[in-house]
Amino acid sequence: MTVPESVPDSAAGVPTGAPAARADLLRRIDELVRLVPDYPKPGILFRDIMPLLADPAAFADVIAEIAGRVDGPVDLVAGMEARGFLLAAPVAVALGAGVLPVRKAGKLPGPTAAQSYELEYGTATIEIHPATVPAGARVLVIDDVLATGGTAAATVALLQRCGAEVVGLSFLVELEALRGRDLLGGHPIDVLLAVP
Repeated sequence: MTVPESVPDSAAGVPTGAPAARADLLRRIDELVRLVPDYPKPGILFRDIMPLLADPAAFADVIAEIAGRVDGPVDLVAGMEARGFLLAAPVAVALGAGVLPVRKAGKLPGPTAAQSYELEYGTATIEIHPATVPAGARVLVIDDVLATGGTAAATVALLQRCGAEVVGLSFLVELEALRGRDLLGGHPIDVLLAVP
């Protein structure tokens, strides 16, 4: 495991010079995020954050770490369906901000704003209630894993179309080999745990 902008310790995989509490948190994240091979299809190594969420101390520390790394004021924290919701809500509370669920198509009643994007096989669509995004709102986007970046890029585009300013994106884990951050150029990206 590595952390962006840090040099990993080859023995422990924890950045050298990292404060002890942060290094401990990264070890706990690494231990608690369960690896599930061949899910949801053969060849995929799924990262299950449920054991981390079930550990009250680790979950609280993750939320405090994410919130503590936010630079500047935030009006809304947008969480991408579905695991992003679980991180966005407590981070929003910690920041004194509102929470904005970014839903899959067809899940929200009433007028919605939608953004479609390409998947490996086909397309997907996300939606929000545009009335909940005041013009100029400063929005932090959160999800559990940054993989190919498609959903995150679509979320950024949708928020910008609704008049929001995306001030950054935060992820618990980044799968570096999939180069998802390449689709998010120009936006600050914060990752707690990066894996090759």
